[in-house]
Formats: sequence, structure tokens, C-alpha cells
Amino acid sequence: MKNKSYFLALCLIAGACSVKERSTEQTVQVNSLNSPAETNSAEPFLFSDKDGNAYLSWIEKAEDQSIFKFSKLTNGQWSEPVTIASGNTWFVNWADYPMIAANGKQFVAHFLDKSGESTYAYDVKLTASDNNGTTWNDPVTLHDDKKQAEHGFVTLLPYGDNFFVTWLDGRNTVMEGMENIDHHGGHHGAMSLRAAIIDSKGNKINEWELDNKTCDCCQTSAAITGNGPVVVYRDRSDDEIRDMSIVRLVDNKWTTPRTIHNDNWKIAGCPVNGPRVVAEGNNLVAAWFSAASDTSQVNIIFSTDGGATFGKAIRVDERNAIGRVDVVLLDAKTAVVSWMEDAVIKAVKVSSDGTKQPPITIASSSESRSSGFPQMTKAGNKLIFAWTDDKEKNIKVASINL
Repeated sequence: MKNKSYFLALCLIAGACSVKERSTEQTVQVNSLNSPAETNSAEPFLFSDKDGNAYLSWIEKAEDQSIFKFSKLTNGQWSEPVTIASGNTWFVNWADYPMIAANGKQFVAHFLDKSGESTYAYDVKLTASDNNGTTWNDPVTLHDDKKQAEHGFVTLLPYGDNFFVTWLDGRNTVMEGMENIDHHGGHHGAMSLRAAIIDSKGNKINEWELDNKTCDCCQTSAAITGNGPVVVYRDRSDDEIRDMSIVRLVDNKWTTPRTIHNDNWKIAGCPVNGPRVVAEGNNLVAAWFSAASDTSQVNIIFSTDGGATFGKAIRVDERNAIGRVDVVLLDAKTAVVSWMEDAVIKAVKVSSDGTKQPPITIASSSESRSSGFPQMTKAGNKLIFAWTDDKEKNIKVASINL
């Protein structure tokens, strides 16, 4: 990961060199909400359960301790924060943030814990709750390889009575006896994509390798379609083309990885900018960042058959995008995508036919890594946003009415 900031800088330069195009802003009231997070908080994650309740998780720092907390939004007010777990050996990273998922009263959360002396030797730890997140079990390790390697960029989702989880796995990037060497800049093998079904206590029911060579440090994303789970992620070809691919679980078998759109972005390093995908039934939408041909842009693409086929990619940015995307579906043909345009968090409503409403400015932020990845979720008739205020070192929250 030591080259991450360099390659992200290349992306930012590419965006800054493109021509700025003016667009008419839509005037929408952005309502500031009181944040449940204290000072020295970062790494926010937002999600909504099947009943439309919104949840926010984050990490607070207290001396040498990392404290993982969450809160639930009810009638515009956040509940008293609950501590999920804490520790002083965690790997805390601006792009590889913890998250939680809810399935009725069952909750599962993950965080990253160091497994060795190497900077990027850490494990994915899972912890579970069977009482709406009031109390949490002792954490267990998600993967079984027992390698002192990089494991992270997790996605957690409810799936039937269980949970679906996918992650990037570095077990093939280290050789036996060389675990304490920082291999992120020079792997002996490639990062792989794996997935599993886990029960409400974090125990694995099934596990698969989905792709044996992926980009190293971009977030994964997953959705549950009418046909089953799909995973969208930044792939990596032998020629260093790093476009977005999809794999789908159909009739209990995973499909071969397939590119969702040929950006043909050739980059000899990870841009630290993963996709987001969401589905309702077999209506699916994915959003992602690319800087192919030195043109930074954010695209969105729709599917009506659970990701088997896609329509045309629709560009949504204003010619100075740095990525950090999120997306929600409003109905079968309409989505809202959020992203960062320079240091500003933007959002826009997009239809599958390519029609776009004028963009909305949600907040001013920062291009720095410490500002993290802004989050968005739909809760009832509102969109909820969360982001890290780099200056005040805490998490801000806002909403807009749909």
C-alpha cells in the first residue's frame, strides 16, 4: 500500500487537468443532523435495514485505543452509541473501513486486527449480536489461511436467514517464512476475491474463491438480486487493465468474472477507489470511478436482469471527479449517485435512459485521505449522508428529502 497515495495523486492530477464544464445546480435543502460520533471520530459507514431504519458506524480514537461504535436513526434522532468492540492492535485505514449489517435482531460487524509485524499483515475479525446490537460476542477470524497477509475491503449483507460476506484476500501474496516482509509493493502472488455465507454467529457455511487476481486495495461491493448475490469489484488483468468486473451466484454456481464496462483504464497501481452496487429484485445499478485516457469520471450503469447484462454507461460527474462513490436505487429505473468533485460531495438523480437532474452539493469536504469515503443510504423518504470533517476530526451527518 505504500504507493497508494502516489497513484491517488495521479488520479487527482488527471481530474484537475480536464476542462471544467459548468452545470446548473439544483436547489435542495440539505438538513444538518446532530452526529452521534464524538471528537476524534472517522471511518463512517451507513446502511439501512429491510425496514428502512438507518444505522451509522464509526471508529473513535482514545489514546492508543480504537473504539468501534454504532447508532440507529429514529425520528431524526440518533440513539445512544453502542460500543461493538475496541482494541489497540487494529489496522485503521481511511479506505478500508469497518461496517455492520442487520438481519432482524441479528447483527454482524467486522474490523481489521493486526496479525504480524508487517504493516499490511492483518485479519478480518467478525463479531455478532443476537439482540439488536446491544451486546456483542467475542470476535472470530473470517478466513482460515492463517497467513500474516492483507485481508480486508469487506462487504457484509443480510442474505436469507444468514449473511453474505465478500473480501479481498492476500494469502497468495506472501511466501512461507516471509510473513514479516512488506509485500504490498511487490507481491509474490496476486490479491484474490473471496466470498462466504456466514450464520448469525459468524460461523462459515460456504466459502469460495471468486477471482484469483484483482486490484489490491479498492473496496468491494455486493448486492442480493432476485437470482442471488452479486459482487462488483475492480479487477486486474495481466496487462494492468483495472476495470470493474461482476461475478454472480446463479443456481449455486459462481459465474466467470465479466467486465461491466470497458473503460480500459491501464494503471500500474491501485487507485483506491472501489465501486458501489445495489439491487431491488433483479433491477441493479452500479457506480464507479475511472481515469482512463487521463480523464477522471464517475459512471453509473443499470441492469434489469440481476447483472447478466447492462445498458449503456452514463457519466454523472462535472469533469473534476476524484471518485469515492455511493449509490441507491429509488425505483427500477431511477438511482441517486454520490461522489466527490474536487473537495465537494455531490449527488445527482439519474434515470436508466440517461436523463439526469441537476446535481446537488451536499457539503464541502477535503481531497485528503483523512476525509475518507462519504456515505449515503436511503431511509424512508430521505437520503442520509455521512462524512468525515478533516478539520474538526469528527463525523458530520445530513439528510435531504426525496
